[in-house]
Amino acid sequence: MTTTDAKSRSASAVIEAEPNEAGLDEGIAQLKNEQKERLGGLDRETLLDLHHQMLLIRRFEEKSAEAYSLGKIGGFCHLYIGQEAVAVGAISAIRRDDYVLTSYREHAHAIAKGISSDAVMAELFGKAGGCSRGKGGSMHMFDREVNFLGGHAIVGGQIPLATGVAFATKYKGTDQVTLSFFGEAAVNQGAFHESLNMAQLWKLPCIYVCENNQYGMGTSLERAMSLHDISRKADAYELAGEFVDGMDVLAVRAATERAVKRAREQYLPTLIEVRTYRFMGHSMSDPGNYRTRAEIEKHQLRDPLKLFSASLLETGTVTESELKEMDQKVHEEVERALQFADQSPEPAIEELYTDVYANPLGIDGPRNR
Repeated sequence: MTTTDAKSRSASAVIEAEPNEAGLDEGIAQLKNEQKERLGGLDRETLLDLHHQMLLIRRFEEKSAEAYSLGKIGGFCHLYIGQEAVAVGAISAIRRDDYVLTSYREHAHAIAKGISSDAVMAELFGKAGGCSRGKGGSMHMFDREVNFLGGHAIVGGQIPLATGVAFATKYKGTDQVTLSFFGEAAVNQGAFHESLNMAQLWKLPCIYVCENNQYGMGTSLERAMSLHDISRKADAYELAGEFVDGMDVLAVRAATERAVKRAREQYLPTLIEVRTYRFMGHSMSDPGNYRTRAEIEKHQLRDPLKLFSASLLETGTVTESELKEMDQKVHEEVERALQFADQSPEPAIEELYTDVYANPLGIDGPRNR
């Protein structure tokens, strides 16, 4: 049942070996050519929106790193720099009323699903203006308005929850789909296998997106998993599986569109392995001693934001001045988000009693919902 985009795999495989300079240049050129081929299938507005989303997430995460270093953000903080094409590409392929559940590395997914940068930054600051009213922080963002259901700190914990959401939408007879994002380390959890088995057995419209950034905290994929080709794990449960190059936003979008069509029309699940790479540490407290600077720089040559910008420029879709103007506006938006978070009040003491119970007994008291 596994389908593999041979072009995507060959382009990404170049970086995983120890290529010479000529081979590396050839792989990057191949990726750019493939991306340009996909550009023709989308209108200019969509292409610019994809670029804007990735740029906003990149600048937002850079500013989050600054704020964390200044002590404005407490707890853990997991940045998404380098992986922007995954969340943006996949979420751009679904509707506003579709559901998204993800792991603790979630700032990008929250923004891509429609939560404002103000609300996300305020949540990072633990302020009342945050999307979880300051009680979720970096790892537990929710917003029912856009069907963004977290933000889960337990490795793989969101996978069975997403499966349950997909069951609920099928039970209600809607054509909504559910995207479940997780890292490759979660694939070793039993909940992953139980969920895929159940999704295929019960025909659930759930799309499982494995963001394979090749490291589970500080442990490489090769040291933790006997089968490195995660997309092939779909074969064990006879559901559709696909490998895609996670440094190409259009490849991710196209693969997700295929999975969405399958889910809406046939109530069938899909496993998508998206091969990507995080340029920062596992979290802000990670010194990153398990990999070399040379390895990181090698992957940065395939920076999804820079590659997409180059494709847009080379095809005449956008001009250099337009890109600079977009970057300036994004910088201004992120600065406004920072100011909003700074000025937002601390949660009221009464918030200790809210969101604990659904008030099933009808007991009067502070807002319980």
